[in-house]
Amino acid sequence: MVPRLPKRRVLLAVIAALTSLAAVVGAVAQLRLRAPRPASELAGAGQPAIRGPLRPSARNPRYFETPAGEPVVLVGSHTWDNLQDVALPGRPARPFDYDRYLAFLERNHHNFFRLWRQEEARWMVEPPGDCAIAPHPWRRTGPDTALDGGPRFDLAAFDESYFARLRDRVRRAGDRGIYVAVMLFNGWSIEKHKGTFSAANPWRGHPFNRGNNVNGVDGDANGDDSGEETHTLAVPAVTAVQEAYVRKVVDTVNDLDNVLYEISNESPPASVAWQVHMIRFVKNYEAGKPKRHPVGMTSAWPNGDNAALLASPADWISPNAGPGDREVDDPPAARGDKVIVADTDHLCGVCGDAEWVWRSLLRGQNPAFMDPYEGATGIDPHIDPSARRWVALRANLGYALAYAQRLPLARMAPRGDLSSTGFCLASPAPDGAYLALVPEGRDVSIDVTATPRPLAVEWLELRSGTVARRSARGGARVDLRAPFAGPAVVYLAPEPPER
Repeated sequence: MVPRLPKRRVLLAVIAALTSLAAVVGAVAQLRLRAPRPASELAGAGQPAIRGPLRPSARNPRYFETPAGEPVVLVGSHTWDNLQDVALPGRPARPFDYDRYLAFLERNHHNFFRLWRQEEARWMVEPPGDCAIAPHPWRRTGPDTALDGGPRFDLAAFDESYFARLRDRVRRAGDRGIYVAVMLFNGWSIEKHKGTFSAANPWRGHPFNRGNNVNGVDGDANGDDSGEETHTLAVPAVTAVQEAYVRKVVDTVNDLDNVLYEISNESPPASVAWQVHMIRFVKNYEAGKPKRHPVGMTSAWPNGDNAALLASPADWISPNAGPGDREVDDPPAARGDKVIVADTDHLCGVCGDAEWVWRSLLRGQNPAFMDPYEGATGIDPHIDPSARRWVALRANLGYALAYAQRLPLARMAPRGDLSSTGFCLASPAPDGAYLALVPEGRDVSIDVTATPRPLAVEWLELRSGTVARRSARGGARVDLRAPFAGPAVVYLAPEPPER
């Protein structure tokens, strides 16, 4: 028998239950409210239109600039399947929803991505099982059969559908104000063993494998069933085909303003001389064309030498992390030798967080994220592309771009010495500006001695995109406390004059 409770106690119990339920509902609502707000809202406007090809800035060579001399920060995310269709084990080839991808980038207020190319038609060194990739630059005409069971490639006959897709995707990105790094080659497509990765041998599916083309081209000069030689100058027949392909790519996109070139993704360390040759080849060929575009060199893998990037004729570079992930946790300040695109792909893979975005930006770099977007290639099925960490990282890339577009960027430089947190991008002048990271979201001291005017202080909470505004006196070191508990950035600039 259930004991009967007095009516008053029953009423109190009901009230307590309802209160608890309201608290739960309120907590859920708060979580929803704390989801990162769209960066486009923070920016207050859409993406600026592309205004001519980029070039390294004459006034601040940490960044690119438009033909009119306006500095541009590149910020964005990229994913493996955004050019070619990839069939994975247990998953047929699926056309990449490119319109959805562009809308995703635009929604997050990104203005840059890498357009990926896999050189092989079948098999990948990293994901286990059988993989198929298409289309490719050359037609598969046969009559002989390649190692993957399809017709062999004719390296003298371009597949126009590949170049039509390439052009279309770059053009459509430009229509949305997004710059595209066109990847010409890929070091993960040529080697039997890539570091510790050896799930399958991509060289077996490569067009330069003598078993896969009708032209007698053999990129495996030493006969070890691996094609590292194709990313050197050791095989003149291969270099000649590569140069013809590069000319075709340049012919395809030269008239588009939103183009950058990337020679190769993570080629082996022995590729440096070949990459330098290709950088010069692109530049020399474009010299006879209507437009010139920046050419980039990204980190060799494994154990690439970042000094080789700085010594190269490239306009932009993407270094690796170096010992102890130094370039992830404490990036070196960009000096302006080259435009640095700090890409997690070369730093630590699918990694990083919201704070990493700002550590990179405030050291004068251009942050980019290797995005597991919609589980694109399935390289790691344990990565959840919709995890809160990645959602916040993408949002903060957009926030970073929004603030960069408000800065007097031509005069900004990394000035960690001006902030107690060590992360500050600043223009210490009477009309200067200061942008600093506050990792713990509490206190920061910033030296604004060079800017004596009253300052507007704007705080941004990284987790939600919430903005709070304050004011402060200029002309001395100011001590500030964040109005948020979590990590934040603070932006200081002179108050606008009263009308």
